[in-house]
Amino acid sequence: MLSDYALSAPAMPAPLQARIHDHTALQIALVTETYPPEVNGVAHTLQHMVNGMLARGHQVHLIRPRQGRDDQQRVQAGLTEHLHPGLPIPGYKGLHFGLPARSALVESWQHNPPDIVYIATEGPLGRSALNAARQLRIPVISGFHTNFHGYSRYYGLGFLEPAIGGILRRFHNRTACTLVPTQALRTELQASGFQRCEVLARGVDTQLFSPQRRDAGLRHAWGVDEHTLVVMYVGRLAAEKNLSLAVESFRLLQLKRPEARFVLVGDGPELRELKRLHPDFIFCGMRTGEDLARHYASGDVFLFPSLSETFGNVVLEAMASGLAIVAFDYAAAHEHLIHGEHALLAPFADHGAFIRLAQELAQSPEYLNRLRLNARELAQSIDWSTIYNRLEQLFKDHATRGRCHATITENE
Repeated sequence: MLSDYALSAPAMPAPLQARIHDHTALQIALVTETYPPEVNGVAHTLQHMVNGMLARGHQVHLIRPRQGRDDQQRVQAGLTEHLHPGLPIPGYKGLHFGLPARSALVESWQHNPPDIVYIATEGPLGRSALNAARQLRIPVISGFHTNFHGYSRYYGLGFLEPAIGGILRRFHNRTACTLVPTQALRTELQASGFQRCEVLARGVDTQLFSPQRRDAGLRHAWGVDEHTLVVMYVGRLAAEKNLSLAVESFRLLQLKRPEARFVLVGDGPELRELKRLHPDFIFCGMRTGEDLARHYASGDVFLFPSLSETFGNVVLEAMASGLAIVAFDYAAAHEHLIHGEHALLAPFADHGAFIRLAQELAQSPEYLNRLRLNARELAQSIDWSTIYNRLEQLFKDHATRGRCHATITENE
């Protein structure tokens, strides 16, 4: 139990004790190997976490790799950025991993120790941050944001899945707790030997993502009118996203609705081949902010065929944008949606059911519109402020306990 570690932990360094006991703002070190302007679900979530803590008056020290030669530290009240050397991730355009920086972090934290360290990625920079924090007896929370061991099967490396899973388990079990986005993932990880997992859900910005951003001009640019069925996919165009199922579902749906168009928003290694095989598809590339929200809202149906998500932020964004969703019944869809009420959910990995549900939706405009309205209404109840409150309390609890991570057994 966590209380066992609290009993065995030495006292916190004096500066940490004073800040916490005086109930002043926390100093939070957040370590990540991806952050905006990089575009992915992890970067998106972490930016929300940072902004939420800044809005509550806390100080955030953001530690990340330099994202290219021209990358500069941001200037923002309450936020200090520390940029470390990094290298591009092969096959993941625009993403970098950070090189080890233990000595630099130890030197920095000795002079100005954070109250809590949050490590979002398990790469070289994240691992060196964990080692530095343990050396200095600074409490660490980790986040399980990406299903790396599950990805291996999509790149012909499925035989490595158990080994990668073991590496991740040992990393997270060296921290005070691991934050996961759903109860289902918590159960799965705990069954695999992960300890001290806590659920921190995700929210969605319903002001940004809204049906009000539907754009007739954008639809016209796609060659469709208001009565044309537009099927959307938003996300990385990569093997682990199971895009072949989305393509097959659309092609069979098209037999019933020949005028339907398939719009894909995103970039990735599969883009060139998809363009070659499907020249009639509309490829919009990477979109962000209001432009992304406008693309979502201008569609009608959202296909989400992925089987490798830890959560799936795009599901919440599609809900908020008022799209009728077809997805598998797991991750964000399982956590928030009820089949037949807010979306159509196929049993996990049942490709045939996924295809049938997509066809069913396309043939019933009334049903489609009802799901769209219900999804939007539900999204309005998933507010980021509730998530921020939960995260803030977790940071305060673990900072107050002042747990010495050198005493935590490295369970496997």
